[in-house]
Amino acid sequence: MLSHLYIGVNDFDRAFDFYAPIMQALGQTLKFCEREHPWAGWMTPGVARPLFIVGAPFDGAPAESGNGQMVALLAPTRAAVDAVHALALTHGGSDEGAPGLRPRYHPNYYGAYFRDPDGNKLCVCCHDPAP
Repeated sequence: MLSHLYIGVNDFDRAFDFYAPIMQALGQTLKFCEREHPWAGWMTPGVARPLFIVGAPFDGAPAESGNGQMVALLAPTRAAVDAVHALALTHGGSDEGAPGLRPRYHPNYYGAYFRDPDGNKLCVCCHDPAP
């Protein structure tokens, strides 16, 4: 269904430093990083799409976060949700909801919410039952 997801950022180096450890913790591989453009994209190893991309807006205007917009990243385990949330806060993100069960979505939904340094809202979640 998705080809790629592009998140606009205002300070590419800051954004790359924020997203690189998160993508690594989620098992994503850096496909490209072009600082002169500036943009970078990650992918699941061995899978061409979808790509997760961060970069400056193509029109040259400042990146702005949208109210009601959120990107949800799939984590392989609940421990990965905890780790990614902690990484986000360590690398300049802000908390929007600590890791935990959200049974209003479904009984096994375990998620955490945060914003990147540009204000983009993200979620990291695992849909599997506890081991």
